[in-house]
Amino acid sequence: MSWMIGRNAALADPESARRKAAAKLKELVELDDPEAAIFPVLVDALLLVESYRGARHQISFLPELTESVDGLLRELDIAEKAKLWAAE
Repeated sequence: MSWMIGRNAALADPESARRKAAAKLKELVELDDPEAAIFPVLVDALLLVESYRGARHQISFLPELTESVDGLLRELDIAEKAKLWAAE
């Protein structure tokens, strides 16, 4: 995947990380069905927050929760590349 904020960058400068994420999410309008792409990510975010609430240990299903985020980023990368190729 060509885009990633990374833990250190997000912790060191959260505002910059938010701006980078917001800029990437502007490409949602290029997807065929943006609502279908974003809904699973929102559900996973809710589960992630609730799973970590008050916990002091790693949750066992964290890798599965990242799948929808990774899928969304892949779709956004494809849309971005298609837009670049169309401009050439």
